[in-house]
Order: sequence, then C-alpha cells, then structure tokens
Amino acid sequence: MDKAELARRVQKTCYLRGHFVLRSGQETDFYFDKYQFEADPLLLRAVAELAAPLVPPGTEILAGLELGGVPISTALSLLTGLPQVLVRKQAKTYGTAKLSEGPDVAGRHLLVVEDVITTGGQVVSSTHELRARGAEVATVLCVIDRRDPSATGPGKLEAAGLSVRSVFDLDDLLSAEGPNGGGERGRKL
Repeated sequence: MDKAELARRVQKTCYLRGHFVLRSGQETDFYFDKYQFEADPLLLRAVAELAAPLVPPGTEILAGLELGGVPISTALSLLTGLPQVLVRKQAKTYGTAKLSEGPDVAGRHLLVVEDVITTGGQVVSSTHELRARGAEVATVLCVIDRRDPSATGPGKLEAAGLSVRSVFDLDDLLSAEGPNGGGERGRKL
C-alpha cells in the first residue's frame, strides 16, 4: 500500500471531529484515534512497512513508549529484526523497578517510537529517563506528527537534541479523502 492510500485508510479509520483535550492540555476540534489503526493488523502492518525505511542506520534497539508506541515498535521489530524495549511513563515501584522492559539500554543506540506527537512532552521525558540509564537517543519515529507546522523556533524535541521522522504529518492526513470530508482544516492547535 502506498503512502497516499494508507493516509486515506488511516484518516477513514481514525479521524474524529468534536471537542477534545489532548495529553498536552491543548484543545482541538479533531482527533486521531490511533488505537483504531493499531488494533487493525492490516493497517498496523502497512504503517510499519512505511515506517521501517525511516529507522536510522545504526539503530540497535527500538524503544516503544507506553502505550501507543508499543504496538508500533512491536510491528517494526518483527519487520526489521531489531530488538525492542517497552518503555513505561514511570519506572515501576515494585519488583525490578524498571523503566523499560527488554534488553539493557546502557551504551546502546535507541530509536524512540511513538504513535502521535503533538508537543513532544512525553517523548522528551522518556528520552531523558532513557539517557539517564545510559542509552544514546538522537531520533524519534512517530506515525502521526501533529505538531503545529507554523510554530517558529525550536520545539521541545529539538531543544532535547532529538530529530523527528514521521510517517504522516497533519497535511498528509487532513488532506486525505475520506468519509469525514477529508481536507477539513478547522483545527485549533
């Protein structure tokens, strides 16, 4: 499936209109319910197939962020053969008290994997925690980059020394033809 067709399918499956408050606290009149494509094996595979070429050379471990990044990193792991770690928002307070489950990250080149990025706050927080455990992190891969393209200056991710690779940006999905009237822009970022 090519990128334009997948954008149409993701838009058709995930795009909702209404009033929504995002994790960042921002309010918006549209939302991408990414769990709809993450729960669909055909769409998840197609997303992972488009994301796989975006994995930077030298990546040793995929770091899927709780919760939405985990299915993406799992599908990418299956396609690329790279191991993954599953990264919690906070380290466990019981048992092993780990932040990430899987191989040791110390001294390893990680690619942080997330489903949707709006401001990058959770990515920056998780990256900080992974770096504190000795991981080398320079890049984040997301499926949907919904950061405001008109924002000026470096954002949180760039300030944290992260570059972003995305399968889709807002224009890709908002201009995709779908049953919800693709191309609608009335967004409040």
